[in-house]
Formats: sequence, C-alpha cells, structure tokens
Amino acid sequence: MASDHHVTGVPNMTMDEFRKSLIAAQPPAELTPALVGLRWDAKGDWTRAHESAQQDEGPEGSWVHAYLHRKEGDQGNAAYWYGRAVKPVCREPGRA
Repeated sequence: MASDHHVTGVPNMTMDEFRKSLIAAQPPAELTPALVGLRWDAKGDWTRAHESAQQDEGPEGSWVHAYLHRKEGDQGNAAYWYGRAVKPVCREPGRA
C-alpha cells in the first residue's frame, strides 16, 4: 500500500521513499541524524544507529536514542533519554 505521508523533517520524502532507501548501502543525504539512526536500525545495524542518534543532541536524537536503548533492554538508560527528549517513558519491551 502506497503512503503519501511525508517523513517528519524531510518534506520531500514520503514514508514509501524512506522504506525504499533501506535497499541502498548509504542513507540519503537529506536525512537528519535521528532518521539516519532509525534507518540503520531498520537495516539491523544497532551500533551505527546508536552512533547516528548520538550526533543529534536535540529532542529527536534523544527520542531515537531512548528507543534504541529500550530495544536493547537497557530500560534505565532509555528512561534517561526519554527525559532528554521530553517524552513519556515507554515501558513496553522493545522488539529485537
């Protein structure tokens, strides 16, 4: 099913285009560090995802950072990053 929804922070990219970008070896240049982190996570590379999230010190990078630590099972670290992102702490287990 096609999606016309645009990726937040990237007005010229739809969700379908973001998903298709997973095939490429490198992320599109227009992605923010937080989105690059989510992209690497979707490709199964937690380390690169974490490194990308760390490059964004704002709320979006902190939110991705929280998600990644929740996914790895480090709830305490995740809670810290949710706080930095000004988001409620997600207590559901992350998908691995």
